[in-house]
Amino acid sequence: MNNYLNIFLAQTKPVSTASERYLLIYMIMVLIIITALVVVFFVVFQRRKNKLLMDKIKQQQAFEEEIALAQTESQEQTLKNIGWELHDNVGQLLAFASMQLSILKTQVADDVKDKFKDTSDALKESLKEVRSLSKTLNNEVVLNIGFEKSISNELNRLKKMKFTSAEQVIKGETVDFKNRKHEIIIFRILQEFLSNSVKYSDAKNLKVVLDYQPKALIITATDDGKGFDMTTVEKGSGLINMQSRAALINATLNLVSKPNEGVKLTLNYPIS
Repeated sequence: MNNYLNIFLAQTKPVSTASERYLLIYMIMVLIIITALVVVFFVVFQRRKNKLLMDKIKQQQAFEEEIALAQTESQEQTLKNIGWELHDNVGQLLAFASMQLSILKTQVADDVKDKFKDTSDALKESLKEVRSLSKTLNNEVVLNIGFEKSISNELNRLKKMKFTSAEQVIKGETVDFKNRKHEIIIFRILQEFLSNSVKYSDAKNLKVVLDYQPKALIITATDDGKGFDMTTVEKGSGLINMQSRAALINATLNLVSKPNEGVKLTLNYPIS
């Protein structure tokens, strides 16, 4: 009896061992497949999550750019309207006042005529200033004159107002802008900087350097005024306007200042 049992066990043992081996292989394969599915699901989920995040960021950037563009266009239209008002209304009033003064001058005694000279000269200078300012506020005029000439005119206008020197330096070979709207935006950034120099800096000298490099236009604008502490000063609307305008044209803007060391603006605009 024992012999028959031993023979049966000897015959059935390999079969049992083979079944266990197949079962183990099957379980391992199932685990591998489940693990692979989990990994694939996680990777797909993560990619989907990242894509949604990127889409959200792009939408936010596009939204902010649209707002900045709308604000810029609104500001440009406002400046254009002011330019027209200065040229057509204020300019005409000053011209009329100058003409009336000239008429009065012919009707007074010779010893009084000299007293009219200073007033007459002041009116004529005011008329020139108004007409010059009105041109810088009109986009069409700026584009017609040209980028570099517009900056030069603005510096000359400011020099007559209060500065000892207002210099423009051009380095490298001049490159035409592919998008002429960018000319206006960069000009407005410089105009904002120069306007702040007039109002706050107590500077005596201004300088704008246009450095045309192979892949970028590097613009540096400086004044030698009283400067400010960048760690304590609050961002005003002028700086915010300059930064938002720079972002619209994919340019990088950097403003550096220290007390009693003036202000330096650097704008890096890609041209290729």
